[in-house]
Amino acid sequence: MKRSYVRCLWAAIFVFCISMVASAQATRTWVSGVGDDVNPCSRTAPCKTFAGAISKTAKNGEINCLDPGGFGAVTITKSLTIDCASTEGGISAAGAAAGITISITDPADTRKLVRLRGLDINGFATGVDGIRVLAATGVSIDNVTIEGFTGDGLEVTGASNVVVRDSTIRSATNGIRTEVTSGGFGTIMMFNSNITHCTTGVLSGNNGVVGLLSSFIIFNGTGLSTKPGGVATNGGIFSYGNNVIDGNGTNGTPTGIPLK
Repeated sequence: MKRSYVRCLWAAIFVFCISMVASAQATRTWVSGVGDDVNPCSRTAPCKTFAGAISKTAKNGEINCLDPGGFGAVTITKSLTIDCASTEGGISAAGAAAGITISITDPADTRKLVRLRGLDINGFATGVDGIRVLAATGVSIDNVTIEGFTGDGLEVTGASNVVVRDSTIRSATNGIRTEVTSGGFGTIMMFNSNITHCTTGVLSGNNGVVGLLSSFIIFNGTGLSTKPGGVATNGGIFSYGNNVIDGNGTNGTPTGIPLK
């Protein structure tokens, strides 16, 4: 009888601790260049890194930057906003596989949406990818600079809709690349943005769709490209007007292939 009571007591303590951890997650958290990841990530006690803050941020919550700083690479596995538009939110991804990896597979996360705003993601010529989208319903990238990567500035390999606005991608092998082999389409719509000094500015592979509006694809080795060796299956690159695709070694042209 006593042993049964002890088991029940420990079970109750465990459930209580789990509930306390869940309730500790805030809808809005903060990072600072002088923060500490042991903090609760509140405005008065901010965390040091995005990785430290994300575990203390509730699903559908938001991480903000209090002041300029380098807040480290991060993997996002739930619907979330990282917004540092009021200051500089830096991510140093030197030697890293990716500055930001997005992979939301939890069935309970019905939205599967991520917004990134006001970030400066730098691979310092040794990082592989700037932003890697593996699984998400939608990703919004606003006022973000991505540079210095040996792979892709923005890579979409999972079925997702990605919108890029007012952003710059430079100094990568591929500025943006989308290619999906697991079903569905990887779609990138880019507005009022620019891609420069990449080996290839825009690369659309199988089931990859890229739409361009009021954007500059300039000073790259190749401006626009599809693969393999020509038109990608069920994919393509669309121009919706007011784009400048010039000054590249080979400019390339939009394919205009409809979705199937």
